[in-house]
Amino acid sequence: MTPLSVRSVLCSLVNSSIDVYVNVNFDYIAILPIGRGAVDELPVTYRGCVYPWECDHIGHMNVRWYVGKFDEASWNFFNTLGITPSFLRDSGRGMAALDQRLSYKQELHPGDVVFVRSRLDSLDGKKIRFTHEMINGETDELVATCEFLAIHMDTAARKSIAFSEEIVAKGKSVIESQPPI
Repeated sequence: MTPLSVRSVLCSLVNSSIDVYVNVNFDYIAILPIGRGAVDELPVTYRGCVYPWECDHIGHMNVRWYVGKFDEASWNFFNTLGITPSFLRDSGRGMAALDQRLSYKQELHPGDVVFVRSRLDSLDGKKIRFTHEMINGETDELVATCEFLAIHMDTAARKSIAFSEEIVAKGKSVIESQPPI
C-alpha cells in the first residue's frame, strides 16, 4: 500500500461514523471495528437510562453520571469474579481505583437507554485492569469507554493485598473465555 493510499484510507475513516482501532505496522494496516462483534459476547454489567436531572445546561448527560454508571457496572463486574459484597464485608477487604480513563464517543440525552459491557484485561497479585463499554441501547452504538486500574485491599490495615487463589483462578478463566480483541 502506498503512503498516499494509506492516507486516503485513514482520512475516510476519520470522516466516517464507524469507530475503529487502527494498527499500523510496517507492512500492513489492520482496521478493526470497535463496539461490534466480539464485544457483543461480553457480559452486561449495567442497564439504565438517562434521566433529565442527569443532564447539563446543554441537554447532554453530564460527565458525573457517566462515572456513576461505570461505577455501578464495576461492582456488578466484581460480583461475577467472586468479589461479592458479602466477601468484601466478611473478609475485611475492599477495592480502590488507582486510575480511571474515560473516553466519550457520542452524546446521550434524556430518555436514552444504555447498557455497559465489561472486559477483564488482567487480574494478578493485588491489581485488576478492566474496561467498560457503554452502549446506546436503542442504536447499539458505542457512546463511551472507561478503563480502570484498581487494587484489592485489607480495609483494617489500609494496605493493598493479593487476591485469593480462587479469585485469581476465576479471573484467569474469565480472560480465557472472553472473545479476542
